[in-house]
Amino acid sequence: MGLYLHAPRGVETQRLADLCNWTGYYLKFRGEYTAARPYYERALAINEKSLGPDHPDTALSLNNLGSLLQAMGDLAGARPYFERALAIYEKAFGPDHPDTARSLNNLGALLQAMGNLAGARPYYERALAIRENALGSDLHNEALLQATALSLNNLGALLDSMGDLTGARPYYERALAIRENALGPDHPDTAQSLNNLGYLLQAMGDLAGARPYFERALAINEKALGPDHPDTARSLNNLGYLLRAMGDLVEARPYYERALAIDEKALGPDHPDTATDLNNLGALLRAMGDLAGARPYYERALAIRENALGPDHPDTAGSLNNLGYLLQAMGDLAAARPYYERALAIRENALGPDHPDTAQSLNNLGYLLQAMGDLVEARPYYERALAINENALGPDHPDTALSLNNLAILCYYEGDKPEAARLMRRALAIREARLGPDHPDTQNSRQSLAVIEAEL
Repeated sequence: MGLYLHAPRGVETQRLADLCNWTGYYLKFRGEYTAARPYYERALAINEKSLGPDHPDTALSLNNLGSLLQAMGDLAGARPYFERALAIYEKAFGPDHPDTARSLNNLGALLQAMGNLAGARPYYERALAIRENALGSDLHNEALLQATALSLNNLGALLDSMGDLTGARPYYERALAIRENALGPDHPDTAQSLNNLGYLLQAMGDLAGARPYFERALAINEKALGPDHPDTARSLNNLGYLLRAMGDLVEARPYYERALAIDEKALGPDHPDTATDLNNLGALLRAMGDLAGARPYYERALAIRENALGPDHPDTAGSLNNLGYLLQAMGDLAAARPYYERALAIRENALGPDHPDTAQSLNNLGYLLQAMGDLVEARPYYERALAINENALGPDHPDTALSLNNLAILCYYEGDKPEAARLMRRALAIREARLGPDHPDTQNSRQSLAVIEAEL
């Protein structure tokens, strides 16, 4: 599509800057990131020229560009925009202003996306403190209440990512309570909080407990936003994923299919969210054993992401991983390898060599090489993945347990049963502590350890 803005030659007005910003926002919403960029850049140039480099509106334009670059997968490129915006707000409004808190949240989210979870935490905590202090006893200020709930959600999501599921729960619950009280039980933001708690309970292995949260969120979105809204599609995807995890693959399918139909109509057939829906359906068909049926969904998702986001975007790497995993499941190990290798190269370049997603790609390659019988070549991939997860996520994170589990199984097949038992015991201890004794991953580690110990 072509959008054109006309103004008298040489005239750069604030109205034009606002129009550029809104056009950029519209194109970004449609997933047309490359097309959005010049509009955001022109708005920034106008604001810098007409208002000055330290004006709050200039900071807004910087935040817009940072957000766009983050969506495009250029995390390192986004950072200076967010940092400069924060410096402007701190100078213009002071360190305790709500707009300063917004910039702190942006930087926290970026660092979290970069895999620097410990670095993200003080930004989120400072933003929450600012908002709670500004709220004070004014419990009827809806804007501040919503901002406070957002900060609580951010901290809950961060702790969730750090593997501290128990620690995340009170943040999510408090955010839900604020939203229900301030906005009402049928507001879309309330639905978002219900979804967050549903995700958390699912991650904790309480699938039955998660279901009513997802179902209530879906009912809210259908009523408040309509049956064909993208947020309704997101709720449908959540329920489909939960049902799949519960083993009810047949019941999951209509949720995924309805979500795809909504996003194709509302956002378009080439939108990144449509690619997510296609991936979900591909994963479901794979789980149902229909590997040939899954492939076109994965391939179409990859094509969308390569076109909309670029060949080097982290989400493109996700689609490559999916196709590699599918080919491996189909028994075509040699064909799977270049998909895994390209995904690893993208993640190392876009996210860095020490990012948890890079560790995931290393685990995938290690698992493939192990399946190919090349245990010696598989080991360095597993070992590097473990080192990344221990450093980035901590020694007691569930992803660290996964790496330990993989190395333990490798040691078992290499014949080193004592080392396999040691590693599996550590994986089991982490999973029991973080996920609980009845979580499927905990049960798998317990069963694997029993097999290993029986052969010591």
